[in-house]
Amino acid sequence: MLDQTAPVVPAPLASRSVPRLAADPTAGGHGRLHALDGLRLAAALMVVAYHYLAFGEGWPTPVEDLFPAAFPLASYGYLGVEFFFLISGFVICMSGWGRRVKDFFVSRVVRLYPAYWFAVVATSVTVAVVPGGRQHLPWNDILTNLTMLQEPLGADPVDGVYWTLFAELRFYLLFSLLAWWGLTYRRVLLFCCVWGAATVLVAPSSPGPLRLLLIPEYSWFFIAGMAFYLMYRFRPSPMLWGVVGFCYCASLAPSIDKFKELAFLGDRPAWPVLVVLAAFFGVMALIATRRLSGIRWRWLPVAGALTYPLYLLHEVIGWEFFARFAGRVPPWALLVTVLLGMSALSYLVHRLVERPLGRYLKRHLVRL
Repeated sequence: MLDQTAPVVPAPLASRSVPRLAADPTAGGHGRLHALDGLRLAAALMVVAYHYLAFGEGWPTPVEDLFPAAFPLASYGYLGVEFFFLISGFVICMSGWGRRVKDFFVSRVVRLYPAYWFAVVATSVTVAVVPGGRQHLPWNDILTNLTMLQEPLGADPVDGVYWTLFAELRFYLLFSLLAWWGLTYRRVLLFCCVWGAATVLVAPSSPGPLRLLLIPEYSWFFIAGMAFYLMYRFRPSPMLWGVVGFCYCASLAPSIDKFKELAFLGDRPAWPVLVVLAAFFGVMALIATRRLSGIRWRWLPVAGALTYPLYLLHEVIGWEFFARFAGRVPPWALLVTVLLGMSALSYLVHRLVERPLGRYLKRHLVRL
């Protein structure tokens, strides 16, 4: 869901009170952080494990019985979405720095829509062709899904994972307002503080346009990701550590509430949620303080490129194949086969859909 396509460009310093720009070990290049690709892959695999081994739709037998050892761990895999949002705050701030708003807009369209359009079509065709038991959506709902705005427009999603894309779009909208103002250390920090304060005010309120825009359930992860990027770019400071610590603590209540809503997981303890989120914040702190900047494994960018298509394609298509073949193939063999198939399909989508269609869209959007 994220990319790292923008160079790390020195920003103007507002005053001596602003932390100095940290030395960039990747100066002269695009500053790609290979470790972020690995983290994105880890987040995607967490979500896949949750949908295949915990949520378990499509299996004829409860997944807790089929995969008793994996089920307890996979139960917390849904937190991979929170990890995505945390990474997104970092990467969007990095990729938007030094860009005009229209360039930021083009980069987001090119990044999000090609693979998404393919996923909508591929998932709809799979549901129609594979007799897995899911009901085919009306064509008007499928066409609405192509906009990525099916949630506010009242259409059913082709795949349940698409809800996170609407959350990302709302973050992009808020960030574009900041980018239009101009990205500096002080302005990004002020934006983080104002968004956090607004979240506290709107979180108890009933649903409405302002609450929808501010994403109070997940805003803390986006805010913390942006603060981590300020650390990476300008060096850590007590103020930034304070923002990150506040975001971690504030994120716990909605995260625990979300966990309690997952009644199908049974009587599982909630304390691992705190530990997993702490691990997310901890590894992002390593990124922000450049402890992981030396990682240059060549396979990581390839793995990172698979993350977005895999996330878009895995859920409903995987469930359909589980429902169709679970009675004929041993569970672990079917699970591994579907996972490998989804990975191979994701690679093909990246090479044959994302790249060429992305270049085409970028060329024509820039002209417009």
